[in-house]
Amino acid sequence: MGIKVMVEKRGRIVIPSQIREMLGIREGAELEVAVEGGRLILKPIIKVSARDLYGIAGEESVNVEEIEEALGSEG
Repeated sequence: MGIKVMVEKRGRIVIPSQIREMLGIREGAELEVAVEGGRLILKPIIKVSARDLYGIAGEESVNVEEIEEALGSEG
C-alpha cells in the first residue's frame, strides 16, 4: 500500500518528501503525467546533456559534438 495524499484546490497534490528524495525530485522538476490501467502515473523527466554523457563510452573516442548530434537525431 502506498502513502495517502489529499487532492487540494485546482487538483494539486503534495508528493511526500521521502518519495521526492528517493527519486531526486526537486522544486521545479518536470514530471510526466499519464493514466495507465486506471492508475495515475507520475514519472520524473530526466534531462541529460551531452556533457553529462561525455566519457562514458569507454575506450572509444567520441567527442561532444558527436554526442549532441546523436541526441538531436533521436528527438
